[in-house]
Formats: sequence, C-alpha cells, structure tokens
Amino acid sequence: MVSFPGPLPGLDPAWSRHVTATDADGVERRWHVLDTAADHAEGDPAFLGTMLCVHGNPTWSYVWRRFLSAARPGWRVIAVDQLGMGFSEDPRGSLAHPRTLAQRVEDLSRLTDALQLSGPVVAVGHDWGGIIASGWALRHRDQLAGLVLANTSVHHDFSSGLPTPLRPARALADLTCVRTPLFVRAATALSRPRLPRDVRDAFAAPYRYPADRRFVGQFVADIPAEPTHPSRPALEHIARGLTSLDVPVLLLRGPADPVFSEAHLRDLHARMPHADIHRYEGAGHLVTEDAPRTANDTWAWIAARVEDGEPSSGADTHRTPAEHGPAWSALLQRVRDTPDDLAVAQVADGRRMTFSELEADVAAVAAGLAAGGVTPGQRVALLVPPGIDLTVALYACWRVGAVVVVADAGLGLAGMRRALRGAGIDHVIGIAKGLAAVALLGVPGRRILVEGHSSAIGALVRRPHGYGPVRVAETLDDVRRRGGHAPAPALPAFDAEAAVLFTSGATGPAKGVLYRSDQIRAQAGHIKVLYGLTPADSFVAAFAPFALYGPAMGVGSVVPDMDVTAPSTLTAAGLADAIAAADATTVFASPASLRNVVATASALDAAQRASLARVRVAMSAGAPIPVSLLRKVQTVLPNAELHTPYGMTECLAVSDIDLAGLERAGTGNGVCVGTPLTGVEVSIAPLPRDPAEPDGLPTTAPDVTGEIIVRAAHVKDHYDQLWATQHASARDGGSHRTGDVGHLDPEGRLWVEGRRQHVIHTADGPLTPVALELAVLELSGVANAAAVGVGPVGTQALVVVVDTEASGPVLVGADLTAAVRESAAAVTRVPVAAVLRTSAFPVDVRHQSKVDRARLAHWAERVLSGGRVGAP
Repeated sequence: MVSFPGPLPGLDPAWSRHVTATDADGVERRWHVLDTAADHAEGDPAFLGTMLCVHGNPTWSYVWRRFLSAARPGWRVIAVDQLGMGFSEDPRGSLAHPRTLAQRVEDLSRLTDALQLSGPVVAVGHDWGGIIASGWALRHRDQLAGLVLANTSVHHDFSSGLPTPLRPARALADLTCVRTPLFVRAATALSRPRLPRDVRDAFAAPYRYPADRRFVGQFVADIPAEPTHPSRPALEHIARGLTSLDVPVLLLRGPADPVFSEAHLRDLHARMPHADIHRYEGAGHLVTEDAPRTANDTWAWIAARVEDGEPSSGADTHRTPAEHGPAWSALLQRVRDTPDDLAVAQVADGRRMTFSELEADVAAVAAGLAAGGVTPGQRVALLVPPGIDLTVALYACWRVGAVVVVADAGLGLAGMRRALRGAGIDHVIGIAKGLAAVALLGVPGRRILVEGHSSAIGALVRRPHGYGPVRVAETLDDVRRRGGHAPAPALPAFDAEAAVLFTSGATGPAKGVLYRSDQIRAQAGHIKVLYGLTPADSFVAAFAPFALYGPAMGVGSVVPDMDVTAPSTLTAAGLADAIAAADATTVFASPASLRNVVATASALDAAQRASLARVRVAMSAGAPIPVSLLRKVQTVLPNAELHTPYGMTECLAVSDIDLAGLERAGTGNGVCVGTPLTGVEVSIAPLPRDPAEPDGLPTTAPDVTGEIIVRAAHVKDHYDQLWATQHASARDGGSHRTGDVGHLDPEGRLWVEGRRQHVIHTADGPLTPVALELAVLELSGVANAAAVGVGPVGTQALVVVVDTEASGPVLVGADLTAAVRESAAAVTRVPVAAVLRTSAFPVDVRHQSKVDRARLAHWAERVLSGGRVGAP
C-alpha cells in the first residue's frame, strides 16, 4: 500500500484519514478516504446529509477535492479510494481474475456501514465510479437523497467494440496500465486546457510503480466486453435498476470525452428522464478538472433539488402561464377567412403559397412524418434555408408534437457540431448541403432530404435507392406522398415542448433555448401587436428568426433573394424586389442587412424606390443599431416608422423604441431601448462594487445600474441541458437574468450599457462599456470602438481599442489618444490607460455586429505586455 505523499495542490491534509472495513470477501481492509467529518458531523443538529464520492479509473479521491472544499454548511463529504486504488489497501487479484463490479459495489457498501452513514446521502460518481455509485444507490434507496453522475455509463453496445481509447488498454492491459504509466498519464493528458504539472503529478501520485498500478489494469480487465464476462450481470442489473430510481439526478457532461459518448448520455437520460443535465462545452473526460465550476454547480443543485425539494424537470416551475391553443392557430384562422391570400413567398425562385395551400401541405407532411415514425417529443433538426420548405417542415413537426432544433450556419461548423450533437437529435430534415454537413459532423438521426435546392455538394447525397456517400432515408416529397394516405396525427398538448433555438454564440458557446408551444404563440402575438400587423399586411423576412413567425402571426411573408445567415448580402434592390413580390408593408432586418441596404441604395431605379416607399414599419433587431444608421435608413424607407426592439433568443421582444423616441431620449449612459412591452416586467439587480460580492436586490428604481431581469409569458422555458445556467438565470422567482447590464430612467425607459461579462472591474468600481464607446465613436475618423479591462479583476485598467478609417500603428498617436481620453472623461472618472488600434474587430457571425470584447481584452493584454501583435 502506497503511503500518502503529504501536501498536494488543492487538497487539505486534514481531510485524509484511514478506515478499517471488511471487503466483499469478509477480509478486513484498510481504506483511505477524504472526509470532512470534523466539520460536518452527523450528530450535529444542523447536519443535512452526506455526499459520497466515488472515483473512476485511473484516478483517486483527489478528483473530488473541489467538492470537499465547496461543501455547503451542514453537509459531510466522503471521497473514497477504492480498494487497490489511490492509497487504499491492495486486495490482490490479477488481470485474469480482476475484482468484479459486484465486489466493488459490495466493498463500498461495507465501507459505508463501517462509516455508519445513515442518510440522507447524495451519491456521486465519475467514470467507472459512476457505475459503482449507482449500484450503491440502488442498494441504499432508504438513505438515498440524490445521484450525481459525471461522464459515465451503465450500458454500452459492446457489439460495436470498445471506445477507441480503451481498445489498446484492454488488449495490452499489462503493458499500458501496469508495467508503464501510459494509461495513468493519458487520463490527465487529455484535459483542455492542459492541467498544471503539479496537478497532473498529484493524480499520478499513488501510481508511481508497476506494483501500485495493478488495479489500474484490473479495472480495465473488468470491463464486461464479452457476454460471458463475470461483471456483465451486475452491469445489466444496475442499468435496469436506474429506470425505477425516483430521487433527483444530475448528469454532468464533458462533451469532448473520447470514452463516454453522447449515446451514453442519451441512454442514461432515457433511463432517468427526470434527470437534470449540464453540459460543459470544451470539457472532456475529466469534466471536474476541465470545468472546475462543476463543484459549485453540483452544490447549487443539491441546495435546489435536495434541500429545497424543487422538482427535477429542468423547466422553470415559476413560468407565467401563456395563452392556450396551438402555435399555428392564426394560420387556421387565415385559412377560414382568406384562404387565397399569400402566406409565404421566396424571391429567389418565385415560389409562392397561399394560406390554404400552406395548410394542406403542412397537414400532409405532418401525417407523413407521423406515419414514418416521428413521435411527440422527438427532436428534429431543420437544416433548410428560410422559405417555403422550412415553413412547411417546421409547422408539420409542431403538428406532430416534435421538438424542432434550429442551429443556423452562422454558428460555424464547430458551433453547429456542438449544438446538434448535444441536442439529442432523432431526425434531420435538410437540403443536400445540410445533410452532408451533419454526416461530416457526426450528427446522429434519420435523414430526410429536401430536394430542389441546387448545390455542388448535392451529388454527395445518396437519395433512396440512389448513389452517394451520404445516405438519406427518404425525401420530403416521399413524406408528403405518404401523408396523403395517412391519418392526421393527434394534436399535441398546447404547452408541449416545441423548439430548441440556439443563441448566436457571440459571448461563449451557443446555448440551446427551449420554448414550449404556448410560448411560441405568445411571442408571435407580442410581435404582431407591437407592430400593428393585420391580415392586410405582409412582411419581408430578412432577419432569420422572423422567417418562421409568419403563419404563427397569421401574416404573409416573403424571403428576399439573399443568404439570410449572411445578413450583409441583402442589397437595397433585393429588399425592394421582395417588397414588390408580396406587396409588403413591413420589413424585419438585422443591422448588418440595413447597413448594406444603405450602402447599395444608389443603384435603385424609380420602381424600386417606389416599392421601398410603401413600407410603413421597419424593424431591426439582433444587435445595437446606431441612430446615425437609422437616419440613413430613413432616406431609403422614407415613409417607414423605424423600430429597434430589444430582446434576445431567450425573450423577443422585451422593449421597443422608434427613431423619434431615440431622438427624444438623446445621449445617456448606454443605448436607450425604449419602454417594456405590455405584459413584460423589467427590473435591475444592482452591480456590487466588489465583483466577489452578490448583486443587490432587484429594483425598478431609476438610474441604478445592474443586470437586466425580465419576466414575461414569452420568456424561454429553460436552457436545454444547461441546468446550472438555467438555475442562475431564473433564480429571481422565475424571471430571466439576461446577462445584459443597464438601468431604467425616470421615465421608465430601459438603457442597455453592455454585457455583464464585459463590465470593467476597476479599483473605483464597475464600469460599463457602451456609453464610453459611443462617446469615442463620435470622434472624427473612428469607425469602431471597444472599451475593455486589462489586468486583475477588481483593479483592471481601462483600455480603449479603436478601428480607424486611416491605417496606422497599433499604438495610436498622441492626438487621437488625447481625444479618446477627453471623450472618456466626459463619461467616467476612470482614466484611459492606453489606446490601441486594430482593423480586425472580432464580431459574431450571425449578426456581424456584436463585438467580442473578451477577445479584444485578451489581445490588448498581450500587446501591452510586449507580446505578438497579430489579430485579436
């Protein structure tokens, strides 16, 4: 048995202790555990419970150190070293006859008997330890209060072989696991970002010599890959048992794990559908190392689910009820009232559909999907450009009760891969290019091809009974034909889950936002009322989200000849032609689209200018839009009322203001986004002076800067598979914390001052960036500006990064520096430490407008510390 080495990074030596307990064979063994018992004794009246942590292979109890240090008051944490692992006694055995899973579960049960655990207990496990913790949980249901599993599985399709990293380990267990430290060192080598050397050494500390690694090899040898393996019955028993587990469950997932895949997570969730899930994008197998916040997130979950008894659903139980009826109620009304009016058109190929034609096609495709195996609650990824085909597919899926997953090309291939692989896709409906992409990205699901969208990549798609490396099950026309002879599917519940829409990813990995059917209808209703849309109107959908809302509002729409995922491809002529094609009265477009409309307006002819003059309302959303740009848009749309609603993927819209309102508001601390809509409540959680302190209590008092909080019937239901993010965003009694900072003025108008993660934490307190940036943008020759913080949080220096019309060195000249400092001084007392120049402002792909200030801050810190300049 290896001796405990003494101080290790992040581990309190006071936790280390040895316990004597008999093993599964009745032999007395000496166990090593990490135990906070001294601080959280079970006899204490304030005692709430015990967290029992079980490591996997080839780690030891050290993997749980953060869970011990973050323990909530009243909780005892015990992290065990399994027999033969870490610093517990070696019970011998061999690779030919390894200690089995059933023995491991019994070993742990006898240890907890010796420790006199009486409950309540939250069992926590990682890797193979997750299986053992699950086995213990099933045997101790009377004590069990919750189960937390991190990157593990209780079922694997062994007919497909072992996961790639385990194949050489099992085939050459003696060489890779025992005689050499290859397997031990590989466990930490896979972490990203790379773990510090002292941490990697701490993980390997118990396994310095071959004799110390015997059980590393035995654990691998105990993987029940063969049907006759001694541990197969125990694994199957545990897998079956989890289906009847009714305690709260949390599944922690590092998606970059080469061992435990998305299929393993899906299997666990299918066995325990009530389980909460949190995905840590970028994290791998050692999710507790790659994402250190797992410890605090788990304790927050225990507080909510175990201590407070909140139901394990992932949904916001405080959600304001929305109206009844399906999301397509307005479509049915138009079919009854004006069946021959235009429902949807697309300029690129001239296709058009009336409301009656659209309803008939949606009904046929819905029946065909249901007859083909699409069932309520299944997830269907839609990889189809905005237009008729997307509209039909979307509303047909809703008619079946399926949940549509929309992740546009603006996320990039890497972002789409993360989004679609993580969303648990069952079916994919897409054009050839989209289906080729999901094949390349390894996205699962039955594939349905939407034909008629020419693409050079189309030849790669294997149509039914055809050729090509990308297989599809059928075409949308096949589905349509089948639906012509199939019964209509049963209507789903009015509040059934309906859509997972992904955020832009402008401020981190894109988040899946789940809406229910009634929330979709409420959102469409708000938009319809806000802009006074009636059956006499139709709109140009040059902003991707609104391309989906036409039938839900009962309003006709037209998609212009542009790439909606590349907003700047909309020209003034393209907008005018779309207006003419549908006699449109309303325009929905992003700021990037409108910039290019203004830039290309000189090429308009008289007829096109006449079309543009017919527009009565134009709306731009997705990113802040300067008043100066709106004024230019007004010259192109001379009779339009120009609006800039404020909202986000999680709630559209929150507030609204028009150009006249912006002119009246004038300049201030941030961007005025108008008054909250009817039925929308906005409050502010004041920012603390010290970023380590909690926010102040939400308030509606004027001129208080803090995080913007929204409550409305059309706020998202929850973030998909992001339990901790959802919990934090909805912690104010069901409201949504937006991640934006701002304030309310005395007239009740909302002003946005930036993103919370972009707040600069100076020695003088928090500084929001937008007002300062707007002041700098008024300077002659400055095309873009960003205020960022450089240095330690709490004492950050203010740095302004500019993009100037004239090129120049990264450190701007004295005159511009002085001008920037003078502009900043009118906004804040915090001095500007430096002014840098770059022509490569990083912006989001979807809107081409949101500046990634975090990247700019990292670049500025590198430049100012003497590093390579390069691009941000």
